[in-house]
Amino acid sequence: MRTPHLPEAIATRTYFDREFGKQAIKLLPNEYYVTREDVVLTTVLGSCVAACIRDETAGVGGMNHFMLPDDDGAGAGADRLLSASMRYGSYALEVLINDLLKMGARRERLEAKVFGGGAVLANMTTLNIGDRNAEFVLKYLKTEEVRVAAQDLRGPHARRVSYFPLTGLALVRRLTRQDDQVVVERNERALARAIATAPATGGAELFPRRSPSAAAS
Repeated sequence: MRTPHLPEAIATRTYFDREFGKQAIKLLPNEYYVTREDVVLTTVLGSCVAACIRDETAGVGGMNHFMLPDDDGAGAGADRLLSASMRYGSYALEVLINDLLKMGARRERLEAKVFGGGAVLANMTTLNIGDRNAEFVLKYLKTEEVRVAAQDLRGPHARRVSYFPLTGLALVRRLTRQDDQVVVERNERALARAIATAPATGGAELFPRRSPSAAAS
């Protein structure tokens, strides 16, 4: 299936990263970004997973941030909100790969680095979301014959990922600062509540999008 372009799911939060001396794009859950520019893509992960994929020859790369592995077919209807579907790895990966191909990448040249899938909260281990996300992303990329060049998955910690799509460099920091942990734990609790109360159709909206001005960098 050819997934349509999803402008409402493209990350829009930008800032100048003084540490790296580059323009940065911050991805929140359900977002992705593809570029040819010399920028850094960054996101914070708990049980969620980010896939960083690029084609070195074409000079294009991108990242996504998804929350759940698959919707088990619940999102197949045309009336589904496409931005909501981005929370599922099956959609988020398809969208990311298709946008890379549209910008000149070749499937056989794609290289992936994948991160996240942590068990940050004790009660989240019963839902097993992190492990499911980690297992899913590796299985999906294997099926699509996309080479996984690096991975940092599972474990009890949250992560901050900084990805440089032009060079393929990915830096991962395990979060220990209290304010970082608070944000991740708040998101994890919201995810657990949404899963527990979501109807069978999978229509619950997880982490509704905010306006760019409402988000801190």
